[in-house]
Amino acid sequence: MKEQSVYEEKFKNLTIKIYQDDDQINPIQEWDMLGSFVCWHRHYDLCSKDVSTNRYNTSKEQEYFESLDDFKNWLKENPAIVLPIFLYEHSGITIRTTTFNDRWDSGQVGYIFATKDKVRKEYSKKRISKSLKKKVEEILQAEVKTFDDFLTGNVYGYIVEDEEGNNVDDCWGFYGDYEEECLTEAREEAKYYYKKQQTETIDRLGCLLQLA
Repeated sequence: MKEQSVYEEKFKNLTIKIYQDDDQINPIQEWDMLGSFVCWHRHYDLCSKDVSTNRYNTSKEQEYFESLDDFKNWLKENPAIVLPIFLYEHSGITIRTTTFNDRWDSGQVGYIFATKDKVRKEYSKKRISKSLKKKVEEILQAEVKTFDDFLTGNVYGYIVEDEEGNNVDDCWGFYGDYEEECLTEAREEAKYYYKKQQTETIDRLGCLLQLA
């Protein structure tokens, strides 16, 4: 039985239902992100920490670091655009790129970075301008936000049902507040299905009139 929806609304003869997606994909494991994550934490396996060897690896398992100092030394040979990652723990965990200003329940747990070589290749640039650096930083912040959505369960899906409760459309895997992309797309699909119903009804009436 499907869990209780977190939001419902009517559209004509249809019902839009929003649910929390209980089958989320870990974005830093499965998505092709610009940034790589390197993290450390005693209690949480945030970025595929290899506990068997106590080494810290990036989310895409491209580089391994024995320690934080090892990572910082690696950066000397591999210049990168780097942002810190802070974690706040209180009845769950949440992360972001700015401090939580809580000395007891928060602290830095890692970094997200994109090497300058990767940025130049990604954007077909020979040099990284200030505007490009700012753009990359904004992308890295957004990628941390997406990972935070995964960690906090802020991932949703929708089902559009007809009058009899039949599923006429659904889609899952919307990261971020459901009022944004998830509900917007659900409304568009409900409108599309309703118009399709109306068109089919008119076509049927037209056929009946021709036969009469």
